[in-house]
Amino acid sequence: MIKTAVDWTFKVARRIAVVVGGTLLALGVVMIVTPGPALIVIPIGLAILSIEFVWARMWLQHVRRKISDQSSIARAAGYCNRVNR
Repeated sequence: MIKTAVDWTFKVARRIAVVVGGTLLALGVVMIVTPGPALIVIPIGLAILSIEFVWARMWLQHVRRKISDQSSIARAAGYCNRVNR
């Protein structure tokens, strides 16, 4: 009886997470062309969706790698450590 309730609750929670993650991902894509923090919302949506889907986990890893590469390039070029004079 308790195991059935726990299984049911877990399934409902995963479905809610998929709906919330999908909604955030869709809003992030819309925010690419409209004003908004798309670069923040899209990874959050992918992180939530990665709980359930492998493709979302792979995309999230790709986004993390790109952000890391870009920040390394910016640091190497000295953009992050410039002092206004």
